[in-house]
Amino acid sequence: MADLLGSILSSMEKPPTVHDQESRRKAREQAARLKKIEEDEKRKKAEFRKKMEKTVSDFIQDSNLQKRRYEPMGKIERSILHDVAEVAGLASFSFGEDEESRYVMLFKKEFAPSDEELEAYRKGEEWDPRKAEERRRRKERAALEMEEASRSQKRPASPNSNYRDKYSHLIGTSAAKDAAHTLQANQSYGCVPVANKRDTRSIEEAMNEIRAKKRQKKGAGSGSSV
Repeated sequence: MADLLGSILSSMEKPPTVHDQESRRKAREQAARLKKIEEDEKRKKAEFRKKMEKTVSDFIQDSNLQKRRYEPMGKIERSILHDVAEVAGLASFSFGEDEESRYVMLFKKEFAPSDEELEAYRKGEEWDPRKAEERRRRKERAALEMEEASRSQKRPASPNSNYRDKYSHLIGTSAAKDAAHTLQANQSYGCVPVANKRDTRSIEEAMNEIRAKKRQKKGAGSGSSV
């Protein structure tokens, strides 16, 4: 009986000591503080989101504005602003070298930034549309000049002017070969046309004429001897 009573008493929880009570109290206080911090963060986020929604709405309604730049803010604030901009149908970008200097810019969809504009902001430069247009034109001219230079290297060499045009005051507008076809002999210099040199007699007539000339020579020779 005594053993049974002893085992029951030993299994019962002992009353907490002063140290245990203090530890539990500190744990409850810490949990309460954490809960309060979470509630404060949640409330601040809600207030910040409401504030950003107001600024975004004002930006959309202002027809004179194409973009808006915000002051540097923390990562959580930037994420909230990006979310608000996406819901509102705006384009948003973050720029800045380090975490402390990063800021958000909003753009209306009809005035979305070009790649050159975004690159300027990433470099920490101000965007000037006129200077950008000048740079674009210079690049186009340079590209055209390079293309023309490449074409001229591939093009075969050719004279700058036509030979006939250059010497037309000396040789005329017709080539020498063409002029040779129309060249006629001048009879005053003793040239005989080829047609006049052509023999139109038959062979028999030519032979008879030769024989007659021989007989005539023989007859003349015998007369002189007498």
